[in-house]
Amino acid sequence: MKRSIFLCLWLFIFSEAAAQPLTNFFTLDEVISLAREQSPDAMAARHRYRGSYWQYRSFQAGYLPNLRLDATIPNLNRTISPITLPDGSDIFVRRSLATSAANLALSQTIGLTGGQLFVSSGLQRIDLIRDDETQVSYLSTPVNIGFRQPIFAYNPFKWEREIEPMRYQESRKRYVEDLENISIRATGLFFDLLLAQINIEINRLNLASNDTLYSIAQGRFSLGRIAENELLQMELNVLNSEALLEQSIIDYEAALFSFRSYLRLDGLQRIELIPPSNVHDLQIDYTLALAEARKNRAEIIAQQRRLIEAESQVSQAKADGRFNANLFAVYGLTQTAAEFSGVYRDPLDQQQLTIGIQIPILDWGVSRGRVRMAESNRELVSTNVEQAMVDFEQEVFFRVMEFNMLKNQLEIAQKADLIADKRYEVTLQRFMIGRIDVIELNLALEEKDRSKQRYLAAMRNYWRGFYEMRRITLYDFLHDQPLVVDFEAI
Repeated sequence: MKRSIFLCLWLFIFSEAAAQPLTNFFTLDEVISLAREQSPDAMAARHRYRGSYWQYRSFQAGYLPNLRLDATIPNLNRTISPITLPDGSDIFVRRSLATSAANLALSQTIGLTGGQLFVSSGLQRIDLIRDDETQVSYLSTPVNIGFRQPIFAYNPFKWEREIEPMRYQESRKRYVEDLENISIRATGLFFDLLLAQINIEINRLNLASNDTLYSIAQGRFSLGRIAENELLQMELNVLNSEALLEQSIIDYEAALFSFRSYLRLDGLQRIELIPPSNVHDLQIDYTLALAEARKNRAEIIAQQRRLIEAESQVSQAKADGRFNANLFAVYGLTQTAAEFSGVYRDPLDQQQLTIGIQIPILDWGVSRGRVRMAESNRELVSTNVEQAMVDFEQEVFFRVMEFNMLKNQLEIAQKADLIADKRYEVTLQRFMIGRIDVIELNLALEEKDRSKQRYLAAMRNYWRGFYEMRRITLYDFLHDQPLVVDFEAI
């Protein structure tokens, strides 16, 4: 009998334990690491960087030799077309022909001059289809060497070679900034949930305490030791505690939903957060922070890029309104034959040289207006960049000053929390022996709860400020080195 009872009790305890969902404990560092790996913002940041990476790769590939094959096999055409007879008259004749062509070209862009060098080889075949026979002819160009070069024109390749590397470096630093923004948001969600979690504990303890005090007050009231208004106040405290506990549960569920959604966690798991136990003993020097921010921030590269882009627009406006010329030169070999075996025999040379010019004579000031607009835009961009740099330095100064005060504020809030707890314990003991009334007890309780919340808010501000300093400088002040990301793993 005893063995059977013990076995049933063990099975009951085991089944109850198995029915409970698994509890996962998270520290702040674990939450941030998880957010940087699988949050929606992390995935979006990775895709943005990949797009920038392939854009830069395409830019680099544009300066490599390009091999291309163009072919038409075949093009059948059956039409009635006009032809001119030897005597000069025109008649309509039904024609049926099939054409095939293939051309293999190797080209190379010359970024310094904006020209293009190419080598090509091609073959064409024409089949003239008649009722009694099919006449075939071939045309070959074994080799063609050519060169295209604009003279005095705007060279987009020159400016592209300056802008695109800067754009790519900007995207790399922007990705590091995105990771720090993710850390900041994850920190906010962590402390939102932690505060909601602690508020439930506080309100649950307050409810239990107020319920006990209300029971004691009922006994004192029955003995005539307290007035009815104090009894009613104690009952009101119990009702208020119940309402606060229910509201804190609702707030906790809302914070938990946002937390799980951002970190993409399973909704069946229970989550418990572990508050940070200590903070860094860190004082940041403004000079170092500003120097690293200028060196590492994507915004600095973006401002420099904007200046170069504005200068490029001025150069294009000036080039479009003045004398321009285009040079096109080709030298190659060619041959035609009725049979394929003879189309490459004894090829003949061919040359082509074309120089086209464009001289603006009268445009009623259109070109001049475009130049003035581009120059005005350049001055506007320069002014905006100067103001942006001033704002940038002010932001760094403010963040450094703010962060250096956060640790002291956290220590003050922690000490105030301990004092408020102790004061509440003393006030509760004095209330139990009837030395003070319920009003003073309520004030001590409210101050205890507010001090706990202010301490958590100070802790949240410190860690948010810590990651904010990392974001605006892209510098790891704990290890005295710039923030490093393994871009090859993205």
